[in-house]
Amino acid sequence: MCPAGLSVGQTRQVLTTVVYFVFLPALILDVLWKADIGLHSFEFSLLGVGGILLSLLIIWLIAHMLKFDKPQMGAVLLAASFPNVTYLGLPVLEQTFGSWARSVAIQIDLFAAAPLVFTVGIMISRYYGEDEGEHRSMLAFLNTPPFWVAFVAVVLNLNDISVPLWLEGTLQKLSSAVVPLMLFSLGLALSWDAIRLKNVPYIIPVILIKLFLMPLIVIEMVTYLTMNEEFKAAAVIDMAMPSMVLGIVFCDRYKLDSSLYAMAVTVTTLFSILTLPFWYSIL
Repeated sequence: MCPAGLSVGQTRQVLTTVVYFVFLPALILDVLWKADIGLHSFEFSLLGVGGILLSLLIIWLIAHMLKFDKPQMGAVLLAASFPNVTYLGLPVLEQTFGSWARSVAIQIDLFAAAPLVFTVGIMISRYYGEDEGEHRSMLAFLNTPPFWVAFVAVVLNLNDISVPLWLEGTLQKLSSAVVPLMLFSLGLALSWDAIRLKNVPYIIPVILIKLFLMPLIVIEMVTYLTMNEEFKAAAVIDMAMPSMVLGIVFCDRYKLDSSLYAMAVTVTTLFSILTLPFWYSIL
């Protein structure tokens, strides 16, 4: 069934494109312009980069020992190391901790996860997949609306420039559309058809690392940071999110095992219904 002739994939692509180019930049500007930016912003970056790279190293060692083939190796590396810090993390943090926690999700994404996705993530995809297209700089992601808006917002914030009332109302209205659209597009990305028994040996290490080991790593790391306990808890929950949806695009583009990655997103997202409350109770 395809309403208006659009398939699930086409609908998701339209929604994520609109969010990425319109609503998410509005949310970033609204949040970062008024956020408390300081040492803890650097700590969010350190926490995100450290958690992702350590998880990536561990899953690489496991996959290498188990001698995964290259298409499966690339998909597993992406699925186990990069969390869904924005599309699921942002609404979960906002509902769990309050509107202030949106800043945590956005800063971890912009200052840690996204830079690694578009550099290390692309390197992994190219190495284990097939790259027959044109070669773009891995730093091309910097020339995108979210990063330009984030730069402007930080500059305005650090210079103590107040948000005009007319613009504040507009940004809040646009920002309010982000969470429902993100959750809807995430739901479209989940598929029972992607679940295959043959992929279970690949999925088990992804689940263990993504939903259990990465949060443990981050919990250990935050003990050495100076941010307050609320920020620490929100950051840990954000890093405990399931596999990011964007990896499906990388798998399709570089001919990795897309069905395996889709199964990883579906299974880790379903299991996160249990693991996220568990980590919240621990914190």
